[in-house]
This record gives sequence, structure tokens and C-alpha cells, in this order.
Amino acid sequence: MGADPVVGVTGDRLVGVAIVDDHPVVVEGVRAWLASEPRLTVLATGDDPDEVLRAAPDADVVLLDLRLHGRMALDKLAELSATGRRVVVYSEHTDPGTMLAALDAGAVAFLAKHEGREHCVATVLAAASDRPYVPPALAGAMVGDPRPDRPMLSDKEREALLLWFQSMSKASVARRMRISEHTVKQYVDRARIKYTRAGRPAATKAALLARAIEDGLVRPEEIGIYRSQATHDRPTP
Repeated sequence: MGADPVVGVTGDRLVGVAIVDDHPVVVEGVRAWLASEPRLTVLATGDDPDEVLRAAPDADVVLLDLRLHGRMALDKLAELSATGRRVVVYSEHTDPGTMLAALDAGAVAFLAKHEGREHCVATVLAAASDRPYVPPALAGAMVGDPRPDRPMLSDKEREALLLWFQSMSKASVARRMRISEHTVKQYVDRARIKYTRAGRPAATKAALLARAIEDGLVRPEEIGIYRSQATHDRPTP
């Protein structure tokens, strides 16, 4: 297990990353990718999630290989997600069923190991700030999902979801839509309730995004890097 020192960059707090993978070559390669981004620092690495997080309890993002020591780690993924950890699954197992199962278990994103440095860095940065990021392999799994039972969302619910997926907070969505933050929360909650009633619960932001893309309500290319569109207009109910 290793760790890099935390050094401030232009006064901003760095995003701390914990890497869990049982292949040392992969760990070193990912560490090098992340080290090339000045906003990121690797706090700890190893092949045991519990040991890695004991060494780096304050990690902002956990980059987790889905297969550890010969077995799939979906249970551990769900456990980490349930405690509030932002987990990015990083795996060579890219069949759509596995990718969607990881999102259902609480992963904030799924990154295929073949997707390279650019997508790795972008996914980790997005996860740290609670922004969705859809790498190509995940986009393909979402669009190709054949599951039925698609709930009907209103135009306002869809608009609120799209802006929320693109932004960092419900407050900025409220300013964009000229409504209250409470109303934005109602739109998001109603969408979640509709998916739950349809038998496709979406407890996390990533899972709700997956549902919306699966059903054609949002296109993967619509989910880009956040650019604040906030104004000083007072939200109205």
C-alpha cells in the first residue's frame, strides 16, 4: 500500500483518491495518470478496500476494481456506497449487465479499464464534485438497456433532471428554471418515486441518470462538463 503527500495547488484543496485494485501494474498506471492532474492526489492504494480506507479515511473518491481476488465485489461496492462513499468502479468487465448492476449498487460512475487517462481523470473529478460523467462504454450500456416499464415524466421533471445532471446543485437548477429549490427537489423526488413504482428504483444521482438515459429522456452527449449558468434572479415558487 502506498500514499502520495498532499500538497496544495494554488490554495485549493486537492481531491483525494483511494485506489483499490489487486494488480500492482494497474495501480501504478492509474496512479501515474492521476498524478498528471494537479487537482488530484492519490492518498492510498492496495487490494483490500477496508485496509485502503483505514489508510485514507478522508478520500473523496474510491476507485474500485470490481473484481478482487477472483470474485466480484458488488457487495463491497454496495456497502461502501451505503456509507456515503463516492465509488467509481474501474473494471475490465464491461458487459452492460455488469455495468448497470454496479450503478444499481450505488457506484457514481463506471469506467472501463481500456478507456484511458482522459476519461479516468474526468470521471474522478466529476465524482468528487457530485457531477455525472458518462464515459463511452457506460453510455453504450445505458442506451442499449432493454428493460421495460418506463415511467412518464413531465416536461418540467425532465428539464429539472437534465439541468441537475449538468450542474453541481439544486440551487443552480432553481435559478435556471426560475423556481424555488424546494420545487426542484419535488421534481427530482417525483421522478424517483415514478421509477420506484415502475420497479426500477434510482436511489442515487448516478442511478437516476442511468434510468433517464436508458429511457431516452436524456442523451449521453447532453451530460457535459459543468458550466455555471446561475443568475442573480430571485427564485420564485
